[in-house]
Amino acid sequence: MSDSSSPSPDSAPTWPSLGERMSLPIAEGVHPCLWTAEQLEKRCQLRTQSRSGPGGQHRNRTASGAFLTFDSGVAEMGPITAEATEQRQQGRNRSMALARMRYLLAVTLRSDSSLHPQLKDTDVVFSEEESELRDRYRGSPMKLNEDNVAKPGLLTLVLNDLWCAGGQPSLIAPHWKTSTSKLVNLVRSHAPALRLVNQIRKHHSRPPLR
Repeated sequence: MSDSSSPSPDSAPTWPSLGERMSLPIAEGVHPCLWTAEQLEKRCQLRTQSRSGPGGQHRNRTASGAFLTFDSGVAEMGPITAEATEQRQQGRNRSMALARMRYLLAVTLRSDSSLHPQLKDTDVVFSEEESELRDRYRGSPMKLNEDNVAKPGLLTLVLNDLWCAGGQPSLIAPHWKTSTSKLVNLVRSHAPALRLVNQIRKHHSRPPLR
């Protein structure tokens, strides 16, 4: 399948060797985006922040802002923090911060891709959560709303695949049983994900996706 969404399609795409991959932070074990929301929240530290109550009076200040911090376990990266302060209810801010955390983790942490031809079954064990998510969205339109709880996990797997594929959507499209344009549209729907893929492509001397 051709990469019709890019003005500079990849010609004769080939898988880069494992050693040629761009150096990126690696998640230990199951990628945290594949955990349940409850599991991820338990692994985060919550800090609240006061904000003005009705009328902006200081005497009405309430601790409604939510800041979640996740220990990435990667020394050169350190902790990852997501925040939400827009809502008056702390519970809503906490939910928004957790959703933002999942997107941050989807982009900033990588895992091996089961698609890489140089990886043997004995090299790495892929989780049941990953297999289920791949099966669920294989052959799908790959169109998910930003608030869909499955989107960060799906984005994680597609980014893992593209990282191992040198940023070439045409290499991973057959596995997902979809077109390269649909894969690119999924990545493009989250700007930080598109920036990451273009960084990967630049590492492999390929033009950016548009």
